[in-house]
Amino acid sequence: MDQSSVGSDPRRNPMTLYHPRGGGGESSETVSESDDMLLYRGFKKMEHTFIAIKPDGVQRGLEFKLVGIKVVVPSKDFVQKHYHDLKERPFFNGSCDFLSSGPVIAMVWEGEGVIRYGRKLIGATDPQKSEPGTIRGDLAVVVGRNIIHGSDGPVTAKDEINLWFKPQKLVSYTNNAEKWIYGDN
Repeated sequence: MDQSSVGSDPRRNPMTLYHPRGGGGESSETVSESDDMLLYRGFKKMEHTFIAIKPDGVQRGLEFKLVGIKVVVPSKDFVQKHYHDLKERPFFNGSCDFLSSGPVIAMVWEGEGVIRYGRKLIGATDPQKSEPGTIRGDLAVVVGRNIIHGSDGPVTAKDEINLWFKPQKLVSYTNNAEKWIYGDN
C-alpha cells in the first residue's frame, strides 16, 4: 500500500504497530512486510496476530451493537471501585484480588433490552444454577470463577460504563438493521 493513500497520520498506516504499554502515550514502530514474527516490548517471544471485525460483521450484529471494547489489567484500587457495593461482603477482597490478577476484556453493548438479554446469555451468578447454553452454565464451575460479568440494571450499567470507559472512547454509529429491528418510531 502506497504511503500517500493512507495520509500522513501514522495510525492509518496498516504497517504501524501501536504498543498498549508504550511510555506516556502511543508509541509505534514500523515493520516491513517481510517480518513474519512480531515482537512487542513486554511480550514473550511468541507469534501474534491481529483480528478485526470488519464493518459488515459489525453491521450484521444480532440486535445489539458493540460500542466499546478494550483489554486492560485493572489495578486493585480500580477493582475496589468496581465492586464498591460488595465492600462489606466476606468475599470482597478475594474478588478484588482475582479481577485484578490478569487481563480483562471490557465491553459496552447497546440495544433495547440489552441488560436483560445480556444477563440471560451470561447465566446465573452461581454456575451450578445456570441454565445449559448460557456462558456460565457451559463454561464456569464455581461462583468465584464464573468467567464473565454483566451489569444487573440500568443504574449499575451507567456506573460501570462510566468507570471503565471515557465517553469519547465509545463509538456512536447507526446499524443498518436498526430500522428493521426497532422501527422508525
